[in-house]
Amino acid sequence: SPRHAARPMGARRVHSPSTARLIAPSQMDSETPTQAPTQRYFTWDEVAQRSGHEERWLVIDRKVYNISEFHRRHPGGSRVISHYAGQDATDPFMAFHINKGLVRKYMNSLLIGELSPEQPSFEPTKNKELIDEFRELRATVERMGLMKANHVFFLLHLLHILLLDVAAWLTLWVFGTSLVPFLLCAVLLSTVQAQAGWLQHDFGHLSVFSTSTWNHLLHHFVIGHLKGAPASWWNHMHFQHHAKPNCFGKDPDINMHPLFFALGKILSVELGKRKKKYMPYNHQHKYFFLIGPPALLPLYFQWYIFYFAIHRKKWVDLAWMITFYVRLFLTYQPLLGLKGILGLFFVVRFLESHWFVWVTQMNHIPMHIDRDRNMDWVSIQLHATCNVHKSAFNDWFSGHLNFQIEHHLFPTMPRHNYHKVAPLVQSLCAKYGIEYQSKPLLSAFADIVYSLKESGQLWLDAYLHQ
Repeated sequence: SPRHAARPMGARRVHSPSTARLIAPSQMDSETPTQAPTQRYFTWDEVAQRSGHEERWLVIDRKVYNISEFHRRHPGGSRVISHYAGQDATDPFMAFHINKGLVRKYMNSLLIGELSPEQPSFEPTKNKELIDEFRELRATVERMGLMKANHVFFLLHLLHILLLDVAAWLTLWVFGTSLVPFLLCAVLLSTVQAQAGWLQHDFGHLSVFSTSTWNHLLHHFVIGHLKGAPASWWNHMHFQHHAKPNCFGKDPDINMHPLFFALGKILSVELGKRKKKYMPYNHQHKYFFLIGPPALLPLYFQWYIFYFAIHRKKWVDLAWMITFYVRLFLTYQPLLGLKGILGLFFVVRFLESHWFVWVTQMNHIPMHIDRDRNMDWVSIQLHATCNVHKSAFNDWFSGHLNFQIEHHLFPTMPRHNYHKVAPLVQSLCAKYGIEYQSKPLLSAFADIVYSLKESGQLWLDAYLHQ
């Protein structure tokens, strides 16, 4: 509806202890228990007040939903939907769900009303023209068929992972277990783990099959059987990251602030002003090489994934994980023995950790990091993400996450279509003056270190002088 539409004639606002309602007199006078509930109207101020622990509302397509109880049962996780409490969630709803019609049927029980006619369709602080044009872009992308996957593409990626897995075992079986074959085997298995990580990411985002069931099944197989990690843990962490990237307190990927690192210009200065010093942050660009790439997977994720699965009673995930370790033991124990298997496993996790950290952080750590400012979908994703130039190697090495901008705008899009939508996204950004960053791979790696050095220095200056 128009931003400043007039209130319907004959309607009046009725106040109750919890909310205000706009009810036509004829509706109010004739309402009986056997009739449909009277339509309730709300303002953005009323919605924004329901963003806490007791009451949580959100808006999708002008309709107001009460998720105060439902958020605990939300299939995508309690936190990801709660991150939009008190806000318009139309664009993330469209971005995350592949069967929107089915989801909307389940949402009817949560519907409590809609925005008053004089209210804008989203918060008045957001850019209406940008939002409308992005939604037109999404409709165009769907008409172009860019949300449909090429199953042969993903089959070939799975096959190349399985072939590398077999090649790693054959290396030891054919050439023996001396140092050189052992290290070659470890490199091949590290490649398997990294590439399986990118493939499970595709299934986790529901971007391969048209139904959630098949995506979930293959997701469990790839992340559980091929990698030994729980699908529920990945869903819990990653969907929050996509919902509010680089938003402190909502994106778990930046939870290392402030305990280990001072991230972002704003948060680093704030930390310095508060005289907080959990670490010598002005040296964080140096100790990143010690506690970042080499340590994340073998020293943290490796034990935490088991804690997560057991603590949350994710027994199906745990069963899938166990099949990975059983297969690893059965195939390598006759060749290496127990000590050899343990050594191989931690070398693989050490190498994989470097691969994982550099690729996943190059798109986000150098970008804007702050608390949630409730920006529109396009702005929040573009502020928090950047791209790495397209090349055959970069695409393979990063699992096409070098197109991080397109992936964040359209998380269910199959990765082989990112480069096709990129020019359209660039045009949209140019029109609205939004910076669209793309850089060489090594420059992206270096920017991680440069940004850590900059934010560490900002912290020190604020700590000493403000």
